[in-house]
Amino acid sequence: MSRHTSRSAAPDGGSPPGTRRAFRWKRLVIVLGSLVTAVAVAVGGLFAWLWTDARVSTVGKAPFDNALAIPPLAESTVEKDGTRVFDLRMQAGETEFRDGVKTPTWGFNGSYLGPTLRAQRGEKVRVRISNGLEEASSVHWHGMHLPARMDGGPHQPIAPGASWTPHWTVDQPAATLWYHPHPHGRTEAHVRRGLAGLFLLDDEESARLPLPKRYGVDDLPVVVQDVRFDGSRLAGGRRLMQNVGFLGDRTMVNGTLRPYRKVYDELIRLRLLNASTARTYAFGFPDGRAFSLVGTDGGLSARPAVMDRVQLSPGERAEIVVRMEAGERVMLRSFPQDNYGDAWQRRFGGGDDSFDVLELRAAERLRPSPGLPAELAEVELPREEEAVRGRHFDLKRSGINGRAMDRGRIDETVVRGTTEVWTVRNTNGMPHNFHVHDVQFRVVEVNGSAPPPALRGPKDTVFVPHGTTMRLVLRFTGPADPDTPYMYHCHLLYHEDEGMMGQFVVVEKGRPAGTPPGHAGHAGHGRGHGEG
Repeated sequence: MSRHTSRSAAPDGGSPPGTRRAFRWKRLVIVLGSLVTAVAVAVGGLFAWLWTDARVSTVGKAPFDNALAIPPLAESTVEKDGTRVFDLRMQAGETEFRDGVKTPTWGFNGSYLGPTLRAQRGEKVRVRISNGLEEASSVHWHGMHLPARMDGGPHQPIAPGASWTPHWTVDQPAATLWYHPHPHGRTEAHVRRGLAGLFLLDDEESARLPLPKRYGVDDLPVVVQDVRFDGSRLAGGRRLMQNVGFLGDRTMVNGTLRPYRKVYDELIRLRLLNASTARTYAFGFPDGRAFSLVGTDGGLSARPAVMDRVQLSPGERAEIVVRMEAGERVMLRSFPQDNYGDAWQRRFGGGDDSFDVLELRAAERLRPSPGLPAELAEVELPREEEAVRGRHFDLKRSGINGRAMDRGRIDETVVRGTTEVWTVRNTNGMPHNFHVHDVQFRVVEVNGSAPPPALRGPKDTVFVPHGTTMRLVLRFTGPADPDTPYMYHCHLLYHEDEGMMGQFVVVEKGRPAGTPPGHAGHAGHGRGHGEG
């Protein structure tokens, strides 16, 4: 018994070795558990901070006390043959968005944004563009039907100090279009710095309609951008988990922070352009008042559509008419949106955000406005039964139809004069949109149902949230050019720059696609996807 006791005891009279080992392991488990708990708390706190910080709202945060700037109508000359000639110069400068703070910016014919170009249907136009920047850029006529060589995409770069003079005949209905750079891989940075402007088209039919049409009076351009300042500079970096691209923490209209506009008419027409590079807006008014949608990307709708929200992704336009009461103030606001995918995508993709955008201040006495007509225009869009073939486009951030942009590859070849159905699908878990150069298309189906009123007019850009399939009908009227492609792409410009873009050419029947400029000898042109 005594020998057994002495063998079990520690040599120094302390605890047995097994007990000490158990104690050490217990201490280690407690320490590790504490560390894991601390890390979990820290990660949880970081996530909670990121989650809370990701939501942005400017609603009611500051007075709207800056008079809205109205982009001037661009000067032009008319040559002997009737050609209307405009001059644009891309240039760097400084803009005082905030009192006493000068911000480096880019603009057309000025330090920020550009003048509004205006032309009539049937008119020949020529635009003399010079590049005063220190890097190459281009000027794309977003929504315009024109020859591919005049389109201003990545195949028509303008070197620093160089010039380019596109020319074409306006052959489409009255519409609110716009122009912006489209350099390969650099579009987001150039647009965000301020290179953008409106291009308004008029025609005889729209001139006869009793719509508000006095530019800057009862017909207001509303170019909406989101921005964030880093000291005196415009910030450009994406924040953590913002996979849609750059998202700002405030908005500007026509380059004006916290803008207001005094109006003197009962009916006010707002030509809304989402000129942001990644943010999607849902425009409406806090009091829930209805407004009439009278036009979409490519022109007037068939008839006014009464609604209280209109959603615009980057590049989309909408013309709305709102009724004002004498002496009132009403805020144009962007509201949170629930069609961004899951809660994660909504929070970090901007879907939960809200912005006060533009305050309208009605005068104490308003000029009477005629009521809106029941019919607006005969919409010039193709119909599905005219289609001769279909194609599919699967939207993923890595590329469209599994392929990233390659300027030397023709992805799709279409025959001049034909109509096609393009099916566009997004199962990528994040928002995208889809823009097609040169054409205005008809949306015939959204997830198997008829499109909502906001998508029934002429469109060149559509928002395609996660889980959405759209069917579009397009007619390609040329002119044929087998060597010079048009683009189709996501107009979230960060996605475009990453490679979410493809190319198509228009050819005469029986003719093959050619070779894009500067890519002679490039092997293997894609001939398209889809069913015949």
